[in-house]
Amino acid sequence: MISHATPFLAPPAAYSDPASSAVAVLPVPYEGGISWGRGASLAPQAVLEASAELETYDETLRFETCRMGIATVSLQGDLSNPEAMISSVRRTTRDILMKGIFPVLLGGDHSVSIGFFQALYDAYPSLSVIQIDAHADLRESYQGDPLSHACVMARMREHTSSTLQIGIRSLCVEEAERIQQDGLSVCTMEDYRAGTFDLRSAVRHLPDPVYLTVDVDALDWSVVRSTGTPEPGGFLWYEALDVVRSVFRERNVIAFDVVELSQDPPDRNGAFAVAKLLYKMLGLKLSSHVHRGRTEWPEAPKGPILR
Repeated sequence: MISHATPFLAPPAAYSDPASSAVAVLPVPYEGGISWGRGASLAPQAVLEASAELETYDETLRFETCRMGIATVSLQGDLSNPEAMISSVRRTTRDILMKGIFPVLLGGDHSVSIGFFQALYDAYPSLSVIQIDAHADLRESYQGDPLSHACVMARMREHTSSTLQIGIRSLCVEEAERIQQDGLSVCTMEDYRAGTFDLRSAVRHLPDPVYLTVDVDALDWSVVRSTGTPEPGGFLWYEALDVVRSVFRERNVIAFDVVELSQDPPDRNGAFAVAKLLYKMLGLKLSSHVHRGRTEWPEAPKGPILR
């Protein structure tokens, strides 16, 4: 693995060395799968730069999550077309997994998650997927492209039927019919706000291990407004943290991604919010491991402690 020139959090070298870190963040500056607003390819770099302004102490955990070591690695391969991108993400993710390091993908549009999922599925054939998103992404093809960001969950469900979709508030007829016909587990945003979907039970009944994919258009515009396909009425900041907290508490999350920020240079808030969300999620992953007795709160990086 090759270290990225802009490490997440800009920490001292001892806390970002791939040889001793528990986590590897993989930025993928790609937007070949988008259908509307542009800027997703600029997002990973913007998030990495914004992360340098984060406080590393988590006031909820009362701990500096960065002490476990968070490396940032460069993608090895080609982003010139969808197939090459998927292959490159799959190969680089496989390298991370082979070293026992917890992988985090930073997009880029949501199509980058296809190669990430493929590598995870190769390693964990019983993998489940939890998607937090405004859109179902269940189209077989969109604008003639089966690898579009609008088809991500359709591609994943070719391999696993164990999925849970949370925060959905935009569907086409094809997707709505598929959800009904296949009996998919979907918590719409209206369900969530009305309390008519037992989200905790749905999370608990999903088989381990779990891959969590987070599209930032699931969030309210007061949290992140710059995204390629915005939808009103998303999760507020602490609502989103409550949802991801329940996922990490109840399930064994073996990887996650954060995608679909569409970086708009005047908007610094979005990149900072995504950086903070990513860091919060890493803290929740570490906390879940500590509370299950799998590791202790580390004072310094000790390698792949999140296996």
